[in-house]
Amino acid sequence: MLKITVLVSGGGTNLQAIIDAIDAGRITNAHIEAVISNNKNAYALTRAKNHGIPAIVLSPKDFAAREDYNRALVETIDGTDCGLIVLAGCMVILPPELIRKYENRIINIHPALIPSFCGTGYYGLKVHEAALARGVKVTGATCHFVDEGTDTGPIILQKAVEVREGDTPKTLQLRVMEEAEWQIMPEAINLIANGRVTVEDGRVLIRQD
Repeated sequence: MLKITVLVSGGGTNLQAIIDAIDAGRITNAHIEAVISNNKNAYALTRAKNHGIPAIVLSPKDFAAREDYNRALVETIDGTDCGLIVLAGCMVILPPELIRKYENRIINIHPALIPSFCGTGYYGLKVHEAALARGVKVTGATCHFVDEGTDTGPIILQKAVEVREGDTPKTLQLRVMEEAEWQIMPEAINLIANGRVTVEDGRVLIRQD
């Protein structure tokens, strides 16, 4: 059974998608061990508590130095005994020591088709604003492993979403979440939980059953 620790900063819609997928049996052989947020007011914490999942608040603001926070974050995650860390709208930069310790065991969802509209400065609505400004006809979401770069880790899954005439950043954001993010994040977790994902030479291989 794969133990999952989810890191969140806001509303937790991707967390909810994971919870729903586990309840529906679309994710098997896995359960959420804990939810950790840097924001004490994050609604994601309420979502966790409503499902009996331990909810932990750990904010950099509560520590004198960032190094102290980083150490506490690593220790807290280690304490959950998790096999997979899921970034579900996490706005905190992970310490390099955590990334190295959990190599190919941290996944993130990005609201664009990497390598488009990704990297430093591309997050939240900014991604969709950039896509619309460029005039792309197709966007989407990418689920990838996390490395020490920004959106540079091995890609697990991608799903395309149509850009429609009259889209605003908010309408596009919602469609990307509904049609891509909430679909491929649970799918990636299920693949990992059932031993179907390996990483070779920086590329993800998925075993077809």
